[in-house]
Amino acid sequence: MVCSYLLSCRRALIITVMTNQSCQEQFILLGFSDRPWLEHILFVFVLIFYLVTLVGNIVIILVSRLDPSLHTPMYFFLTNLSFLDLCFTTSSIPQLLFNLGGPDKTISYTGCAIQLFMFLGSGGTECVLLAVMAYDHFTAICKPLHYSVIMHPQLCWNLVSVAWIVGLLNSLVMSPVTMKLPRCGRCRVKHFLCEMPALIKIACVDTVAVESTVFILSVIIVLVPLSLILISYCYIALAVMRIKSTAGRRKAFNTCGSHLTVVSLFYGNIIYMYMQPGNNSSQDQGKFLTLFYNLVTPMLNPVIYTLRNKDVKNALKKLVSSK
Repeated sequence: MVCSYLLSCRRALIITVMTNQSCQEQFILLGFSDRPWLEHILFVFVLIFYLVTLVGNIVIILVSRLDPSLHTPMYFFLTNLSFLDLCFTTSSIPQLLFNLGGPDKTISYTGCAIQLFMFLGSGGTECVLLAVMAYDHFTAICKPLHYSVIMHPQLCWNLVSVAWIVGLLNSLVMSPVTMKLPRCGRCRVKHFLCEMPALIKIACVDTVAVESTVFILSVIIVLVPLSLILISYCYIALAVMRIKSTAGRRKAFNTCGSHLTVVSLFYGNIIYMYMQPGNNSSQDQGKFLTLFYNLVTPMLNPVIYTLRNKDVKNALKKLVSSK
């Protein structure tokens, strides 16, 4: 009896040690594995959306660079947004397609860390970059006579650099904190990517301090740029109301409409996901919302800016006709 009890304890200890070691090497992204029928459908849709995202954002970058008439601050920022969306989706969608396409749901520890780092960096950068674009619209509409003087190339580069630095700092702070949490052999992540809330949930220690830090950083990185965007558009709205001509108002609305649509899509999902203390959203909601702002929003960005922007459409026509 004693020998069998000791043997069972030894086996349990060996299994625990092996599990802990394996979780130091890889994670299991469960994703939608509880619904295999959904995985096949999602694979097709995700692949189509991802290809459209790649093509659309690459076209925006090429058109903005090849057409001299688009060498303006607005399209400089739009080029950065398209490049950022490419980084944002590529950080997780290829891994998602791999997991959806077969029974293997694993991702290496290093791959998970890189994915989390890129995801947090891209998200933080986009928050600030959207605020920078709002300031560009504010300057163009509220101070049109001084626009070229204010938005000079050096300032544009500085603003974009600040956006990328904020995203980098966000990753440098939050990625190590999240990855170093003890998990006591828990390596089954109930998500399709190494997202911060999902990794925090499988920790085997009290995570109140980490969740509080995430909430505070979210307030800084999300709400501060959003506040600047709202302030910019309050001034823009006042300026538009003073425009007497219908054509002038229509032009102002067209200039800001695309940006406001992108801001609404991006910030709406981010606030719902990260601005809840303790992350009270359900697992299924979290998965589909993450899929939305990680795939659908980057795919819609070039569509929104292309369909609502005559300059981009004219530039595309000129490039196609010249070819």
